Amino acid sequence: MVTAGAHGAEHKYLAVRAYLTELVAGELAVGDAVPSERSLTEKFGVSRMTVRQAVDALVTEGVLERVQGRGTFVAPPRADFEMRLTTFGEEARRRGLTPGADVLEAGTRPAPPHVAEALDCEPATPMHHVVRLRTTDGNPMSVEESWIPVHLVPGLLDDGVPESLYGALRAHGLDPTWGEETITAADGTDEERERLQMRGTHAVMRAARRTFGGEAPLMYSRACYRGDRYSVFVPLREARPTIVPRTTGTPRAGRVFEGSPR
Repeated sequence: MVTAGAHGAEHKYLAVRAYLTELVAGELAVGDAVPSERSLTEKFGVSRMTVRQAVDALVTEGVLERVQGRGTFVAPPRADFEMRLTTFGEEARRRGLTPGADVLEAGTRPAPPHVAEALDCEPATPMHHVVRLRTTDGNPMSVEESWIPVHLVPGLLDDGVPESLYGALRAHGLDPTWGEETITAADGTDEERERLQMRGTHAVMRAARRTFGGEAPLMYSRACYRGDRYSVFVPLREARPTIVPRTTGTPRAGRVFEGSPR
């Protein structure tokens, strides 16, 4: 048994955390169970609360995941996407991950009021509507819903859903050049959690985005990301004047940025 005094009282939590981190890095594979709280308590001579604190930290970081009634397991690696105006596939491959997409819904629908407002068009304007489950290395990452005005790309879905909606827009001379996005934290719905195969957590990140080509809105999209497998990397610069001035008209959905994957 490793005694608490060997590490000092202030290092109990760090010792357990470091041990689990080393196990994940060197001995365990994704889906393997980690030692139980009882065994860790005995091994390090610490309280169960201290062990739980160390495990909780690694669950929050996405290193471990809890499955109710079964235990704690090594989690799939968290995807760290940078805020960039690239496709989901491009950004995933840049991170060394294999992207995938399952089409859940696809067709033409009239724009609901919130979509019409976001795209500066009349309510019920015909829209291409696509809902996809996005994956990396076969693991569900997000459910994405996209709306594109039919008049911009009339035959967008004639041959099925394109691998990249941004790529399809570019192929029609509509280059996405900038966007704005709002990201919020929330609990996933039962349907979202089922689609994303979420077991140990309810936390999701929701993103609502407008994509522009010049001054013209091209696409409105909403996404629900697994909170335990997704993080956002945001490069920071020194303060500078706002790129796009706010107006008294339709409020922007979020701040100007260099994009995250679609």
